[in-house]
Amino acid sequence: MPAMRYLMKQNFFCLGDDYAIQDETGRDAFLVDGRAISFGDKLSFQDIEGNELAFISQKLLSWGPTYQIWRGAELAAVVKKELFTFFQCSFTVDVPGPDDIEAQGDFMDHEYTFVRRGQVIAAVSKQWFTWTDTYGVDVADGQDDVLMLASAVVIDLVCHNNKKH
Repeated sequence: MPAMRYLMKQNFFCLGDDYAIQDETGRDAFLVDGRAISFGDKLSFQDIEGNELAFISQKLLSWGPTYQIWRGAELAAVVKKELFTFFQCSFTVDVPGPDDIEAQGDFMDHEYTFVRRGQVIAAVSKQWFTWTDTYGVDVADGQDDVLMLASAVVIDLVCHNNKKH
């Protein structure tokens, strides 16, 4: 899987859920700015100049953790934790059309993949020995980097957000 590698790091000293994302050369690529005071999680996914590329919002009245990823006025995806799975967690990334994505793996140990039609399109791996949650995220060529990174942020919020839960 030829891929673009990112380093996604949750900021330690912040009021909201903020993430800094660097590309494989170590340059800042994206910023995720979480609102400190809101009903449910609300995060702005931005390029390095502060232009919003996507907006992540928690859907409050739903069965199980559900988040929407918006691109302007367009709903780009709904990320939902599956409630009735045995032995492991599972997430779906419901995108418009027939090409939904499944996130599979060990979410508690931060090791999982995004799979579409049997093909791995992104992989997430925890970087150990860091003060904050830090992940290597590989996104396959031709895939939507912003959607994969935003979905990884949602999974981190659902599985590892100890500040609010």
